[in-house]
Amino acid sequence: MSGLVKWLLRLAGGAILLAVLALLGAYFLLSRSLPDYDKTLSVPGITAPVEIVRDNANVPHILGQTDADSFFGLGYAHAQDRLWQMMTMRRTVQGRLSEVFGTRTVKIDSTMRRFDLYTLARQSVAVQDAETLAALKAYSDGVNARLNEINREALGRGAPEQFLFNAPIAPWQPADSIALIKLMAVQLSSHLENEVLFARAALALENPDRLADIMPLAPGSGIAALPEYAALFPGATWSRIAQTTPERGDPLSPFKRRAFAGASNAFAAAPSRSASGGTLLANDPHLGFSAPNIWYLARLNLTSGGVIGGTIPGIPAILTGRSARLGWAVTSSYLDDQDLYIEELNPDDPNQYRTPDGWKPFRTTRSIVEIKDADPVTLTLRWTENGPVLPGSHYNLAEVTPAGHVAALNWTALSPEDTTMSSAIGLMRAQSVQDAIDLSRLYIAPSQNLTLVDQSTIAMRTIGAMPRRDARHESEGRMPARGWLPENRWQGTLPFAANPEFVAPSGGILGNTNNKVVDRPFPMHVSHLWGDTQRVHRWRRLMQGREVHTRESFIEAQLDTVSFTARSLLPLIGADLWFTGESAPEGTPERLRQRALTMLADWNGEMNEHLPEPLLYAAWMRALMDRLIRDDLGPLSREFDHPDPIFIERVFRNVDGAADWCDVKQSAAIETCTDTARMALDDALIWISERYGQSLESLRWGDAHQATHDHQVLGDVPLLRHFVNIRQSTSGGDNTLLRGRTRGGNGPDPFHNVHGAGYRGVYDFADPDSSVFIIATGQSGHFLSRYYDNLSQLWRRGEYIPMSLDPDLARAASVGITTLLPTDQ
Repeated sequence: MSGLVKWLLRLAGGAILLAVLALLGAYFLLSRSLPDYDKTLSVPGITAPVEIVRDNANVPHILGQTDADSFFGLGYAHAQDRLWQMMTMRRTVQGRLSEVFGTRTVKIDSTMRRFDLYTLARQSVAVQDAETLAALKAYSDGVNARLNEINREALGRGAPEQFLFNAPIAPWQPADSIALIKLMAVQLSSHLENEVLFARAALALENPDRLADIMPLAPGSGIAALPEYAALFPGATWSRIAQTTPERGDPLSPFKRRAFAGASNAFAAAPSRSASGGTLLANDPHLGFSAPNIWYLARLNLTSGGVIGGTIPGIPAILTGRSARLGWAVTSSYLDDQDLYIEELNPDDPNQYRTPDGWKPFRTTRSIVEIKDADPVTLTLRWTENGPVLPGSHYNLAEVTPAGHVAALNWTALSPEDTTMSSAIGLMRAQSVQDAIDLSRLYIAPSQNLTLVDQSTIAMRTIGAMPRRDARHESEGRMPARGWLPENRWQGTLPFAANPEFVAPSGGILGNTNNKVVDRPFPMHVSHLWGDTQRVHRWRRLMQGREVHTRESFIEAQLDTVSFTARSLLPLIGADLWFTGESAPEGTPERLRQRALTMLADWNGEMNEHLPEPLLYAAWMRALMDRLIRDDLGPLSREFDHPDPIFIERVFRNVDGAADWCDVKQSAAIETCTDTARMALDDALIWISERYGQSLESLRWGDAHQATHDHQVLGDVPLLRHFVNIRQSTSGGDNTLLRGRTRGGNGPDPFHNVHGAGYRGVYDFADPDSSVFIIATGQSGHFLSRYYDNLSQLWRRGEYIPMSLDPDLARAASVGITTLLPTDQ
């Protein structure tokens, strides 16, 4: 018996030893790709030595003696820190994810192939100006220099993910960088989904008047009555089976639900409103969270002067940041740059579709999607004069496409002569607000609001191509239209002068929270859909509450967690519930409701992570939205998975009979809005009790509102997810300036913070080197690097790091200096 025990112990010891050796071997292989920041390397493609000085936050200060050499250095630095991210984004826009990830991503690839953005990017290379072509070429050479170094020195395939997925890496090309801008357009687009959802809601609602409630326009605008969607296609049959859209739920998917299709804050102050006497600028673009973060901080030395701020790996430009003389910031403009067309098929020849000039054949090509561990799929891609034909499964198009028809998309991002990259590269060399505005003429897509400051002037300009629509357009772009009618088709684009512009406002303050910026009638309207109707009220109060502003007051505004929405909705919804009813014994639902109402009555609307009231409020609004719409919309109600403040306000103020939503159609009784509000609060308290217990005073909003910086492909892997995911308790909410957009839906974690400011920057041009920056995770995409999450706690606490254009300051606390030498030296 003792001999058996000894052998079992030996076997166990041997297994443990083998496991330890395996872990050490894995660590050795994975750590080989950790970049060495302190070295000298000879590379082809540069004309003089290039220094890449890494400051103590691992921000690269790229000091080239020519512009091309600096762009080369940026490409090399991006590939050092974010190679896997760059290659995954390139595969996404090419429609080649399935070669690595198998059947999981076939639907994503199928849709991206139909857009054919990569082909359009390759065609757009030829229309860039000479300086941009030189920058793209130099940047590509820098990326490829790092790839050659990885291959030559066996540096762990360049990224740890490369050992887990067979993802061969092709050399980087100029078209790849242009394609990534087009990929951003995919991620920031929401008009296609909204058009489809508008039509689906129109078909689902018994009373067409209620469409204005559930799909409301931003306040302050007017629109003529639209036709009923079904009436556009007499005798048509409609699919009532909701199509699944799994491509939107995959972390690798660029197709974001409309609640996550971009947001941002930017605001500026003129010298007259600045305590320092210089212009002020703040920016925090909002995108989906991931690890690593999409943003990467960098400084470039150009012959026109240094530039510093946020880049996106793969794109050789400071997209938001500053130079010594100019600051620029971006926010989603929500310009309506997409229109969906329903194209009629020829009943005698399904290869033809109807046009104003009769039947025409589709432009057709074949495309093969290679799939890991599965047979390839051959796609037939079709284009009409209005754009690519999309499958019925995409965004539930089958539900709004009658039999005998297909859907096609027109979109400014589908331009083969896209000069957006030239605009972005030129902006870094601009010396004044007017220079920057002139350069933004080249910008095509995705449309943005560009906020600018120089030494004396502040301005904001909507940039991006604006479609020219006919005033007779039957749906005004709010829902799909018949593609064969001339009045529905685009007539090119509007002149640049049509884009909204605000220069040197008399009040000395301007900004944007994705709110409506102009009130113009169709077709000059810019958009019927705006991303924000709430945050702007709090921003306006903070800006007008001071005669002059400082860098610190702008930081305070960026980090503000007071919800104007909560302050305005709670008194309205609870008007007949506050301090009413008889006292109830402890332990009863009535007593729990009374406690919750008492807590909310004393709450000031601050969405602080340490408070219980934000969770009570958020759970109540979520339950209320569900109760108001589920019986009217049925399964379609799942698409409205975030409470809409305008909708709720219309209902409880009974605007144009909107209180009809409060009555449950399937019940015999007639429920009032007070009844619905009370039942929704009970629903919320039951959910909270089951999840967190009945001790309401000990609840923490931050326990539910965790920021989820998850790795896109390893984030769900057991054990490994604890090393690659970054989770943080956070303040803020859907409608606060410190925006933390919640996941929504009916899943286990509806209040996880999944979308917000991955980058923040505040610049004071009275002392530009006092400017501060932060990103949400860290500079490195390598999860074994100490720079993978080194900035995350600073970001969570609302802290920043200084970033100066003074190279001596970067050198003084550098963590390494990489010197690139021309091969002939």
